[in-house]
Amino acid sequence: MSLVSTPVRPAGYAVVRLGKAAFLLHRRAALVALGLGVLLAASCLAYLCVGESYVRPVEALKVVLGQPSADELVVGTLREPRMVVGLLVGAAFGVAGGLIQTVARNPLASPDIIGISQGASALTVGAMTFGITSYTVLPYLSVIGGIAAAALVYVFAWRGGLHATRFVLIGIGFAIALRSVTTLFMTKGDYLVAQQAQIWMTGSLNGRGWAEADPLALTLLALLPFMFWAARAQRSVTMDDDTATALGVRLGHVRLGLVLLGVVLASVATSAAGPVDFVALLAPQIARRLTRTAQIPLLCSALTGALIVVLADLLARRVFSPTELPVGVLTAAVGAPYLIWLIVRSRSVRNGGTS
Repeated sequence: MSLVSTPVRPAGYAVVRLGKAAFLLHRRAALVALGLGVLLAASCLAYLCVGESYVRPVEALKVVLGQPSADELVVGTLREPRMVVGLLVGAAFGVAGGLIQTVARNPLASPDIIGISQGASALTVGAMTFGITSYTVLPYLSVIGGIAAAALVYVFAWRGGLHATRFVLIGIGFAIALRSVTTLFMTKGDYLVAQQAQIWMTGSLNGRGWAEADPLALTLLALLPFMFWAARAQRSVTMDDDTATALGVRLGHVRLGLVLLGVVLASVATSAAGPVDFVALLAPQIARRLTRTAQIPLLCSALTGALIVVLADLLARRVFSPTELPVGVLTAAVGAPYLIWLIVRSRSVRNGGTS
C-alpha cells in the first residue's frame, strides 16, 4: 500500500493505491478511525479486567490469545462472550443508524425512533406471549418484525418521493403504535413471560454468550460486501435529487437498498440484545462531528457504536454492583438528553436561531 500525491484530489483526501486499484481516503477520518480503534481496544481490556473479581491485564490478554491462565473461567467463559456480543451489537446499530439517517437526511432518524426496533419487539414479544420462547426462533422473528415495520413506514411515507420530515414523523407514529401493541401482548401473556419480555425490551447483554455472538458475527460477515457498497452509494444519496438524477443515479433503488441494509442490521442487533436505545442515534452523529466529513463515515460510526455499548455495559455491571443494570438503561440516560438537544437545536435553526 502506498500513498501517492496528486494535484487534482479533493482537499483533505489522499489517493491510496492497492495494486491496480486506487481510491480516495479522507485523512482526518482515517486518523479518527485509528483513535477510536485504540480507545475501543483499551475499553475491551478494561471490560475483561474489571468485575466482581479483578483480573490482571496480562492474564486477560493470555485468555484472549488462547494461552493457559488461572482466570480462564472469569474472562474466557463469563466476560469475553458477553463483550463480543456487545461489540457486534454496537457496530451493527452504528452502521444501521448511519444508513437510515443518510437516506432520511435527518439526524433524528434512527431505527429506535422510526419504529424498526419497535416492530422487532412487537413480533418477538407477541411470539413469546403465544408460547414461542425458543432462542433459535426468536431472532428470526425479530428480523421479520423489523423489516415489516420499515416496509410500512416506507410505503406510508412515499409520495412519489421520500420526504425526510414525513419519513421521520410517520416512523414516530408507527413506533408509538407498535409500542402499544407490545404492551398489549405483555398484559395478555403469562406473568413470567411478561417479566422476561420486559427485561429483553430494555436491552440487556446479561446472559448473552457465544450462542448469540456466533450467528451475529456470521450475519455481519455476510453483509460486509453490502456495507462496502453502501459506503460508496451514500455519496449519491446526499446530493440533491436533480443533480443525482442528472448524473444517472437511480435514487429510488439506491435509497431502498440503503434502508433495507440498515433495517436488517438493526433487526439482527435487536434480536441478539433487545432494542438497546439511542446507540443508532448517537454513534453516527458523534462519528460525523469527529471526522467533519460530508457523509456519515460508516467505519467510524461502527467503532463509535461498539465503544458506546462496551463502556455502557461495563458501567451497567459496576455502578450498582452486585446488581446489574440492563445496558439499555445507561444508553438511554445519555441518549435521551441528546435527542432533546437535537430537537431544540433543529427548531432553533428553522426559526433562524443562532445555535
